[in-house]
Amino acid sequence: MLVDTRGDVAWAQGRAVGAVHIPTREIALRAPVEIPVETPIVVYCWGPGCNGATKAALEFAQLGYEVREMIGGFEYWAREGYPVTNDTGRVVREPDLLTAPAAGPNCDC
Repeated sequence: MLVDTRGDVAWAQGRAVGAVHIPTREIALRAPVEIPVETPIVVYCWGPGCNGATKAALEFAQLGYEVREMIGGFEYWAREGYPVTNDTGRVVREPDLLTAPAAGPNCDC
């Protein structure tokens, strides 16, 4: 399950299609009620300059979830052209060639 751990204003601005919204400050209360503990979790926050996903991953791990961080966060998700939505619907963005290879999603690394 992909979990956006940013606050309400950031969530409204845009998020990864398919993500659920649980701000980091609400994980301890909401996750045990809303997400079965056997569900693998991938968390993200704004971007690589933010440690919000790390804090969120720790919260989930302390509750017993298998958790990973989406490196690059929402910033790189959007900049690489992956599906984004906001409160008014789908957002179409051209991939940023500084973060996404022109030939497609494989960077051959």
